[in-house]
Amino acid sequence: MSPEAAAEMGRVGAVAAMGIAAAGSALGTYAAGLGAVGAWKKLLGQGKPAPFTLFTFVGAPLSQTIYGMILMITIIGKADDGYSPWALLGVGIAAGIGMGASAFGQGKVGAYCADALAETGQGFSNYLAVIGIVETVAIFVLVFSLLALG
Repeated sequence: MSPEAAAEMGRVGAVAAMGIAAAGSALGTYAAGLGAVGAWKKLLGQGKPAPFTLFTFVGAPLSQTIYGMILMITIIGKADDGYSPWALLGVGIAAGIGMGASAFGQGKVGAYCADALAETGQGFSNYLAVIGIVETVAIFVLVFSLLALG
C-alpha cells in the first residue's frame, strides 16, 4: 500500500470516530428531547411551570461528538506520521461505536430523568449523577484510545 493510500485509510478511521460518535449524540439528544417534551407537556397540562433544567438532560449527549472530534484530530495527525492504517481505522471505528453508544444511552437515561423530575419535582442532582456515570464510558473510550495510539 502506498504511503498516500495508507494515510487516507487512517483518515477514514478519523472521520469514522467523529461520525459514529456524532450519530450517537444525535440519537441521544433525540431520545432525551422526546422525554423532555413529554415531561413539559405533562407539567403544563397540570398547570405547573415547565422547568428549563430539562435542557440539561437533552444536551448531555452532545459531548461525545466533541470527544469524537478530539480523537479525529489525533488520528489525522497519526495518519500523516505514517502509523498503521489498519490500526487507525480500527481505533476510529471501535472508539466511535463506544462513544456513540454512550451518547445514545445517555439520551435514553436523560429521557427517564426528565420524566422522573416532572413527576416528582425532586432528585435533579441524582439524575445528573446517573447521566455523568454514562458519560464516563465515553471519556474512558477517548482516553484509552489516545493511550493506544501513543
